[in-house]
Amino acid sequence: MFDVIVLLAVALLGFRLLGSLGVRRFAIWPVSAAHALAVMLVATGSAHFVPASVEFMPSHADLVAMVPPFVPFPGLMVYLTGALELLGAAGLVLAATRWTAGTSLAALFVLLLPANIYAALAEMPFNGAPPTPLWLRVPEQMLYIAVALWAARSADTTMVRRVLVSLRSRIGSTATAAR
Repeated sequence: MFDVIVLLAVALLGFRLLGSLGVRRFAIWPVSAAHALAVMLVATGSAHFVPASVEFMPSHADLVAMVPPFVPFPGLMVYLTGALELLGAAGLVLAATRWTAGTSLAALFVLLLPANIYAALAEMPFNGAPPTPLWLRVPEQMLYIAVALWAARSADTTMVRRVLVSLRSRIGSTATAAR
């Protein structure tokens, strides 16, 4: 798990370095964070599809073992969450979809928290490494939620604003008509 935090931090600093060298896309921290989180999610999301015979990274089997017993179809859920992580990574890179991707990923990270808690309490080794303690897993998940929301702040929210304004006007006209 520590490797994932290092990957996120190195990618973030790398993108900001590019920004300081004149790459306008990475001129602000939240955009660099969006891209760094996307890099991290490509790594973690792809692990959901890795066969157990691969030993240099976590596999599908490692992730299935983390799924709490109350979750139905654990293998399918691991594939689904992997696909959602990869879709979220793609969404973070595009300014037009960054708000939706960031907020959706924050929600996904909240939904994945029980699996992380279960794995920590059951002291499950991950990819042959010692189990990650609960005191580290929960703050780590909170970090991912915070980065996803921080990245969402840098989004082009024009479309989101239009939808919200449209909804407000519809709600307002419905309330007025009901009087």
